[in-house]
Amino acid sequence: METVRVELGERSYDAVIGAGALESLGRRTRALLADAKRAFIARDAGVPAEFVEISRESLAGEGFEVSIGSVAADERKKSLEACERLLVSMANAGLERSDVVLALGGGLTGDVAGFAAASFKRGVAVVQCPTTLLAMVDASVGGKTGVNLVTGTGLTKNLVGAFWQPALVLADVETLTTLTPRVFRAGWGEMLKHGLIAGAFDASLWDDTVEAVTVEPSAGVGLAALIARNVRLKAAIVAGDERETAPSDAGGRALLNLGHTYAHAMEPIGHLSATGDPKDAPMEHGEAVALGLIAAAAAGHAAGSCSQAYVGRVRGAVESIGLRSRIGGLPNDGALLAAMRHDKKASGGRMRIVTPVDGARDGFGARVVDEPGDDVIRAGWAAIRG
Repeated sequence: METVRVELGERSYDAVIGAGALESLGRRTRALLADAKRAFIARDAGVPAEFVEISRESLAGEGFEVSIGSVAADERKKSLEACERLLVSMANAGLERSDVVLALGGGLTGDVAGFAAASFKRGVAVVQCPTTLLAMVDASVGGKTGVNLVTGTGLTKNLVGAFWQPALVLADVETLTTLTPRVFRAGWGEMLKHGLIAGAFDASLWDDTVEAVTVEPSAGVGLAALIARNVRLKAAIVAGDERETAPSDAGGRALLNLGHTYAHAMEPIGHLSATGDPKDAPMEHGEAVALGLIAAAAAGHAAGSCSQAYVGRVRGAVESIGLRSRIGGLPNDGALLAAMRHDKKASGGRMRIVTPVDGARDGFGARVVDEPGDDVIRAGWAAIRG
């Protein structure tokens, strides 16, 4: 097992990564929550029954009274209504404030279950048990929870939520072998993002990630170690800026949004397909992030932070995942710019994007840019427009 400590004072916790990790779920949860009587498993509807049963048996073996609820892994259903259904199930199960919620599934499940845990009786403990590559390296760590909201400007991702740090993250890499190739490779998009951000913190993370890329679902010691390096990077950034309040010139947690302002503008567009096959619409989050990384690099080139060759390296890495590096069907630039300005990461009415920095030798390999200018943003869209 690989263990990474997320240092947040009294809210610190471990992220444990390895094959068979779910078998230790009950023991590890009991060690943290000695007085808990009930455990509520919020499971992704797509998680195979065998992993749900391993989790249930592990918890029951430590004396927990276990209840199970389901979450649909559908971005269009990541809503307040989905959270309400979980809350009603938790109430019907008799959960008390001393009890625990287990989020078993991908990043969407972790977001919804984490928000429900943060809200129920003003906060019950949550253990994140990610079962996708994307959730293991990113979504399960850092305490961001939430749901989408449809407003007058359309669907806005994660507009309603809370910072609610887990008591534990337990990532069983055996679950990765059950993913579809498409869902598995979407996780590599977030891993490439971390490789670009890493800079001097983990100077070889980008090269090691590109070398390790495989499009077929897999598990193993090598992948577990790479996941742990991703978690270690995110933990270091979160520890320095837990609630993303650092000023732009300091970077802070906002650096983790590299590629995301572009990605969030694409994800709500239901007909977009990162593979070119209409059946693969709408996009997976990691697919949108991968394209967003190319766009962010091109914007960075336009803003003078990286070279054209650097943009080419990012494009080549995205293609190595098995994804296209351009996408057809995008709206016009005006509509996309409007969507970006409504992204929740905008500050004081100003657009903020994160661009990579070519050749960073100190600190992290990205920077936050306030109001980069429409020409810079348009350069990003031009780089991925098919």
